[in-house]
Amino acid sequence: MIPDFLVTHSGGFHADELLSSVILTRLFPQARIVRSRAPEWITPGEDRIIYDVGGTYDPAAGIFDHHQRGAPLRDDGQPYSSFGLIWKHYGRDYLTAFGLPEAHVEAMHSSFDASFVLPVDLTDNGALSPSGPLAGLTLPALLETLKPVFDETDPEADNRAFHAALAIARSFVEARIAQSAAKLRAEAIVHRAIEAAGQGRVLELPRGMPFRPAIVKAGADHLLFVVHPREKDWCVTGIRRAEEGFELRADLPAAWAGLTNGALEAVCGIEGASFCHNGRFIAAAKSREAALAMAELAVKEALSIGA
Repeated sequence: MIPDFLVTHSGGFHADELLSSVILTRLFPQARIVRSRAPEWITPGEDRIIYDVGGTYDPAAGIFDHHQRGAPLRDDGQPYSSFGLIWKHYGRDYLTAFGLPEAHVEAMHSSFDASFVLPVDLTDNGALSPSGPLAGLTLPALLETLKPVFDETDPEADNRAFHAALAIARSFVEARIAQSAAKLRAEAIVHRAIEAAGQGRVLELPRGMPFRPAIVKAGADHLLFVVHPREKDWCVTGIRRAEEGFELRADLPAAWAGLTNGALEAVCGIEGASFCHNGRFIAAAKSREAALAMAELAVKEALSIGA
């Protein structure tokens, strides 16, 4: 079915129907968004997809509400919002339309659902209530700040605000998908580099990119440092032990901490060494040869102290 209309409720808006609209307008750019609770609009028909309104969930009829008794639940019993329902049925097509390779669609659909869609679903249903200083900075909370103020009298204010918020919601979804797709591309590059490195302790990459997930996935526990080019120099970077926190598998040498240029060259004995962060998690060199030499020297010291 190619709909002429994408129907959601009028009045105040929330993150779930905004984000649902992001997905549907990408797939059906010719369709017009109609925001209404009028029976003639929220009754299923061949020319429309209805979401977050209508009082029923019937994918075959093109209606995706979650407010009714007996609303659909995920396999683990957690509730859907309209965003989760739209993502369940249209997310794979969205990813394909976004240009994601077919081989990555299923994994991306699942990971985006878990990390982005599910929190919106839980928040919308009151099953998750962010607290603390950052509670007002979650994406659902920020999108809702774009609603008109309570005493706005212009009858078109809600619709204007909805479409303005839709553009912002779209930018977040597309950026998140693009970043996730880039991580999958990076994973393939890092995997090839791991194979090339063999049992060496230093991983050389052709450019800066996310590397830790691929290293962990490959079980390359022997790797201690990563070397890659930047715009005008080369980096030597440590590898974090865990996803959370900043502890590294091995720190750069303590004697290098906070030094630059000639002072660093004098301490490490490598011409072209140009910088070492005081935190000892990243260093820089003027050439590939210097960066690799710094990495090997850092490996030697780390092994000597039992890293």
